Amino acid sequence: MAVTLTPEDIARLDFAKGGGLLPAIVQDAVTGAVLMLGFMSPEALSATLERRRVVFFSRSKGRLWEKGETSGHHLQVEAARADCDRDAILITARPEGPVCHTGTRTCFGDEELTAAGRLAFLAELERIVAQRAAERPEGSYTARLLAQGARRLAQKVGEEGLEVALAAVGETDEALVREAADLLFHLLVLLRSRDIPLAGVVAELEARHAARGAGAPAPR
Repeated sequence: MAVTLTPEDIARLDFAKGGGLLPAIVQDAVTGAVLMLGFMSPEALSATLERRRVVFFSRSKGRLWEKGETSGHHLQVEAARADCDRDAILITARPEGPVCHTGTRTCFGDEELTAAGRLAFLAELERIVAQRAAERPEGSYTARLLAQGARRLAQKVGEEGLEVALAAVGETDEALVREAADLLFHLLVLLRSRDIPLAGVVAELEARHAARGAGAPAPR
């Protein structure tokens, strides 16, 4: 079975076990949050893969139902996978608004249920910085920083790093958190100025961790 489902994979899924339907879990492609659970028939999954938007089989309506067909809050599909038993589907998608009809971000509420959910805001912040870089809106602090060039950005990151160090030895925890937030933000802007994604930094950390686990000398 392919990691990302293709139309050819549909016939190999075990729809018979669920009476013609498979449960489909939808997960936010950025935050990892579980957005909702629905059911898909072969036709619904085929439509999902073709449209690149989540389409369920509505058991109450007795027909295919594209999420967001009324509200406009579609779920843009990034990948679709089957589990090891071929009787459940995991969809990773980008929501175009609140997923639940009650107005919450997910059908399980707005509360972050995992530590990863909070850390995922860095990806959202990175997206906003990229948007500012592309559009350069008037009055935007981020756009102004980018217009000043890499040298000024590097200086700003150095200043923020010093402020973090000073806060660490002489100020309150709250002050240290504020200074650390400033440093992270300006670092994201500096990376954007060089077209380096935050994922590249994370990959470097992962590689160092893997090397250490394999018995290699600890990275500097």
